Amino acid sequence: MIRGRFSFALTAALLLLPISSLKGQATHTANGPGSYIAVGAIASGFQSDYGRQHLGGIGVFADANLYRRVGIEAEYRTLRYNATQGLRESSRMVGPKISTHGRGFRPYAKLLAGFGLFDYPYGNAKGSYLAIAPGAGLDWRIANGPVTIRIIDFEYQLWPQFTFGTLHPYGISSGVSVKVF
Repeated sequence: MIRGRFSFALTAALLLLPISSLKGQATHTANGPGSYIAVGAIASGFQSDYGRQHLGGIGVFADANLYRRVGIEAEYRTLRYNATQGLRESSRMVGPKISTHGRGFRPYAKLLAGFGLFDYPYGNAKGSYLAIAPGAGLDWRIANGPVTIRIIDFEYQLWPQFTFGTLHPYGISSGVSVKVF
């Protein structure tokens, strides 16, 4: 009985639709499903190996989702808040990102590589080092619109060529992004 009512309601709804609203065009092939570019800003809290300090900072990131769940993320972050005597850790990294899609929520994993920039205390020296950062997080797209909230992003960075041995800063970030394409 329920199946009969559902079929009747579906048939009636289809007959009542204006013919002009029925479209047979597929999406453009150049814009694969799920493709987008978004830019955003983040606030971060990290634990530094250098002096075991809790550093805070800000950053920017860009996501280019190329095809369905596969994309690229680029980020720049500078950590200078709560630092002692002019210490600063910054990173410029880019790499692949894989995400899944749920009802507005998008868990993801990433592997970034680039440069870690380090300003030593008291202005004694500056250094640029290889940095590798595996990470994961959760984004929430608000009401199918252009704004996405980065609920949490966790990164564990490795700076294997650091002057005093491998540096292992790790931390979390949160922020917001907007689709630009």
